Amino acid sequence: MQFIDQARITVRGGDGGDGIVAFRREKYVPAGGPSGGDGGQGGNVLFEADSNLQTLLDFKYKRLFSADNGCRGGPSRCTGASGKDLVIKVPCGTEVRDLMTGMILGDLTINDQTLLIAFGGRGGLGNAHYLSNRNRAPEKCTEGRPGEEWELQLELKLLAEVGIIGLPNAGKSTLIAVLSAARPKIADYPFTTLIPNLGVVRRPSGDGIVFADIPGLISGAANGAGLGHDFLRHIERTKLLIHLLDAGAYDPLADLFVVEKELIAYGHGLMDRPRILVLNKRELLDNKHEKALVEEIEKSTCLNLICISAAMGTGLDQLLTKVWRSLEA
Repeated sequence: MQFIDQARITVRGGDGGDGIVAFRREKYVPAGGPSGGDGGQGGNVLFEADSNLQTLLDFKYKRLFSADNGCRGGPSRCTGASGKDLVIKVPCGTEVRDLMTGMILGDLTINDQTLLIAFGGRGGLGNAHYLSNRNRAPEKCTEGRPGEEWELQLELKLLAEVGIIGLPNAGKSTLIAVLSAARPKIADYPFTTLIPNLGVVRRPSGDGIVFADIPGLISGAANGAGLGHDFLRHIERTKLLIHLLDAGAYDPLADLFVVEKELIAYGHGLMDRPRILVLNKRELLDNKHEKALVEEIEKSTCLNLICISAAMGTGLDQLLTKVWRSLEA
């Protein structure tokens, strides 16, 4: 399945039905008077969050969504049928913005949550409304009004409680594969992960916590370089970040500062989010070099560092214990 997390669409409420000009023609009812009915209301357009959807792929090939129009009024003051509302299913975590102004119109984060986005047009009035003492046989009616039309920007932000970040090839996909049933693509070259991956990690209590593996960040990601800029939005909703460092890198401390710089540049409070520093691939270091590197990083950041090996499966219990405590704090 192709992962699409942005889409531009146009939604249009249904037009209201026209009122009509009609007069009573029953037998034994002389000068029966006007009886033209009103037009029906146009259908509304609504968004509904659906937890079974994971992508905005449905909006890649269809860009215009219109509700049904209302029907014309009928004789004997019969009101026309209203147009059927159009319900558009979107994944949970979809943010709806006005394309022209960028204003957020709604944020659908809960399953079955709905957002009324475009009202249908009001139906026109039949000539029965224009009866008066001066005009006993009005031949005036009004047309239905057009429905609202909006050009929208849809953005999907994944609903994960823990986000895994770091430079390319730091071992993020390996970590989420070891901790959960997720099976992302893993290889020994950078930018293996091209889309965010989600995995559910079971807590000791039995409930699951969603982890998100974000494509690797590089210098300038907040300004559009690499893949990070397109996917940084997916960690905006996370409660906790796991910042993964590569023990086999030339300078893990410099790599740490590169990612922190991009978090600051992107904003949205990501740098202020609770964060766990993790040194991965500890099997590449001997005890002496590991101890020296840990002391250097902890001294520079004033944060505790956890050493793990996702590939060898060591240190993971310590990491998860800290994750659970951080989420409960």
